[in-house]
Amino acid sequence: MQGTVTMYSTTWCGYCRRLKSQLEREGIAYTEINIEQDPESAAFVEKANGGNQTVPTVLVVPAGGGEDVVMTNPSLAQVKQALAV
Repeated sequence: MQGTVTMYSTTWCGYCRRLKSQLEREGIAYTEINIEQDPESAAFVEKANGGNQTVPTVLVVPAGGGEDVVMTNPSLAQVKQALAV
């Protein structure tokens, strides 16, 4: 069983588009939230990034019950590693 991946992004973010295409290519399901349309998500991203709205910010909740992992502009390998915990 795989954990869950939530990607906080914007429509103009090139790094977000790149990570989305990599996740799709690898068959990793994710939920995307546009922080420009969701103030609560924007606040979460700011809290995770020292007050900055840096995207992509990715939240991974491992299936095995490990701790949630929040990453800023992670590589595909980092997302896969967080899911494997």
